[in-house]
Amino acid sequence: MSESIVELMDELPQRNITTMMLNSLDFAVPGEWKNIVGFNNMVTEVTGEDDPEIVQAIRDRAIVLYSDKNQGYQRAMWIYQTVDRADKALAVAAMANKVGDKIPLVGGFMKKVTPSADKAQAIDLSLKLVAEITCYCKINGIPGDSIGDFMGAVGNYSGEEIMRLATLVCVDGLIPLGPDFLQKVQATIHNISSGELSNNPAFARIREFIPGNGADGKLGFINNSFDSMKEWMDGFVTARGLTPEKVMDHIKTIIDVSDNKLDYVAAFIDASTNYYEHTGTQTIAKSLIDRAYGEI
Repeated sequence: MSESIVELMDELPQRNITTMMLNSLDFAVPGEWKNIVGFNNMVTEVTGEDDPEIVQAIRDRAIVLYSDKNQGYQRAMWIYQTVDRADKALAVAAMANKVGDKIPLVGGFMKKVTPSADKAQAIDLSLKLVAEITCYCKINGIPGDSIGDFMGAVGNYSGEEIMRLATLVCVDGLIPLGPDFLQKVQATIHNISSGELSNNPAFARIREFIPGNGADGKLGFINNSFDSMKEWMDGFVTARGLTPEKVMDHIKTIIDVSDNKLDYVAAFIDASTNYYEHTGTQTIAKSLIDRAYGEI
């Protein structure tokens, strides 16, 4: 990885489709997320410091920590970036399946070789959930399969962390799969075979970071991760009164679509946004800055 955490923070966009979408979903976690861009701005946000010498010392220490491959920061950044790129492959596959029956001659073939839109979205959500758990473990220096530690921490998620999970529930759950998305995802990943999962292009991109021996072991970890988070996500939806209609009312402020095209909206969002990478960069920067401030 060639870019430092300082460069990655400095390159974050102030405004694009991703940030517009995140702002539109503020109603789900009001006031939690601020789009802080620029490493120095994040230093001031985390520590309250704006003295140039102190800020420079924090920058220098953060760069050293991030560059150390024995730490988990670079690996976590790779996971955040890769899971966003993987869902673009899923979006293409889902869209190919949706339009398959509308293309003469090749349509039938397209539907046979691409996963259904619901199955693709269910796999996408479950892989992003695994990415969240694994990144939490990497950033905090604990084994990557520590689901119990993550479950102990998720209740205290705030800022860009809770924004990321809220977006996962809204645009990867409720919009493409409907109000019973949790049951649909669970049924999909409980019934998919390790062989079918191995042929999935998104899984192929990120399988190396998923704990477990072989495809069977990784599928087992995916199922355990989802089963562990299912109750939390159900409570999150209920507590905030989230519905596909309510989410779409807010998404429509940035995307002009009709109500009966929700699966197309979900595929468009997967293809055009990178909210895991954007908020993940902010999460890693905050963790590094907090640690560097304590070590200088």
